[in-house]
Amino acid sequence: MAALLEIDALQVWYADLQALYGVSLQVDEGGVLALIGANGAGKSTLLAAVCGLLEGRSSGSIRFAGRELLGQPAHELARAGIALLPEGRMLFPSLTVEENLRMGTLTRRSGYWTLPRVYELFPVLAEFRLRPATALSGGQQQMVAIARALLSNPRLLLCDEISLGLAPLVVRQIYAALEQVRAQGLSIVLVEQEVQRACQTADSVCCLLKGRVTLQGAANAFEYAQIAQAYFGH
Repeated sequence: MAALLEIDALQVWYADLQALYGVSLQVDEGGVLALIGANGAGKSTLLAAVCGLLEGRSSGSIRFAGRELLGQPAHELARAGIALLPEGRMLFPSLTVEENLRMGTLTRRSGYWTLPRVYELFPVLAEFRLRPATALSGGQQQMVAIARALLSNPRLLLCDEISLGLAPLVVRQIYAALEQVRAQGLSIVLVEQEVQRACQTADSVCCLLKGRVTLQGAANAFEYAQIAQAYFGH
């Protein structure tokens, strides 16, 4: 498969603190990459660099469909087809579920995902569409955040801690929905603390430790002990 996202020798600094050290990876068209690592490993920094929300200095290269992204503003990258599902969901508390969802359409990108289709993916959102989004349960709010991202009709979906704080049943529902999303050809970067589930879902895996890549390759190519060593550094 052709690479949709190519990161080469990415380095990031926040003032004098270096957060990423020469990170290189790629995500294939229609592929899923599990980006794993402990807190502070640099995962969210990497996502911020890809979607134009990086506040620090950087060097290296980030190419999306052959286009250099590094230094481009977030709104331009959203229009180019990159969507972020942020940690904590970041819903608008003053808006209803449907109003939050419609925010995803502001990129004006055409494609498969429409309001009826995200309601089909998450039927509970249709039932609660007129409720304030933040009045829903944590799992339902995560569904709103996913559906909002999908309504921008991205080519690449960046998921930051998609199952954090959710009940196991809800996590299974979320991952079942991701399988349907992937079936439409979407590429996904999956940042996840639940390593086993992430590796089962993904085609490839990249582990970060203190800003450096410690393991990279096909998701089914590594034993648990190898992943644990890369994750914890011992």
